[in-house]
Amino acid sequence: MKLTKLIKHVFLSSFIFIATSCADELIGNVGELDEDIFLNYQTITVLELPFEDDAEWHINQGGRTGLQNNHFSNRNQRYAIDCVQKLNGISFIGDGTSNEDYYCFGKRLNAPGYGKIIALENDINDNTIPGSVNSDIDENTKAGNYIIIDHLNGEYSLMAHFKKGTIMVSVGDIVVKGQEVGKAGNSGNSGGPHLHYHLQNKSGYLEGIGLPMQFLNYYADDVFIERGEPVKSEVVRKE
Repeated sequence: MKLTKLIKHVFLSSFIFIATSCADELIGNVGELDEDIFLNYQTITVLELPFEDDAEWHINQGGRTGLQNNHFSNRNQRYAIDCVQKLNGISFIGDGTSNEDYYCFGKRLNAPGYGKIIALENDINDNTIPGSVNSDIDENTKAGNYIIIDHLNGEYSLMAHFKKGTIMVSVGDIVVKGQEVGKAGNSGNSGGPHLHYHLQNKSGYLEGIGLPMQFLNYYADDVFIERGEPVKSEVVRKE
């Protein structure tokens, strides 16, 4: 009887150990898929939300699942966030048929972290009618007016859809977090005025693999977040 209990105890202990080991492995940065490899990725760059202090922005797309984030199926921008401003749950005044109707159109955008500007576009027209993309937008111009920041550590920020002519930095400039870099717009493959932001592991235009990005010291739905990743439907603002 004692021997039977001992055997059961050893078997149970072994099963728990194996199960725990497998769980640890599944949680780790292993696997063939990007979402497995970068599951535990910790952002190197010190990032802050790329908005003005105290300005509230709504996360229209963001998170680590396809249900939260329509970028998730796109390898190079898998963890991207799309951000707008809203009042009473609506992102525009009037009928929303002009860019100027949208609360975020023309609002200040900041560099999320220290780095060097290595690429930009500043001369693409904003889409004439929100919800409709100009006929001249193609694969090479879908980010509209954009900047790429090399954070000098293997991470690169891409901010997209700026208002035409508002980007105020040049290739080669060094920027610091919180520095104004341009105004929110509706250029490129954009359904309406907003900011698209993502982190990637290569320097090229919409190249490489999108990386999870953790921002420091912000509020999400009025809860202070010391380090976190904004997700769909949250209202965020800097500390």
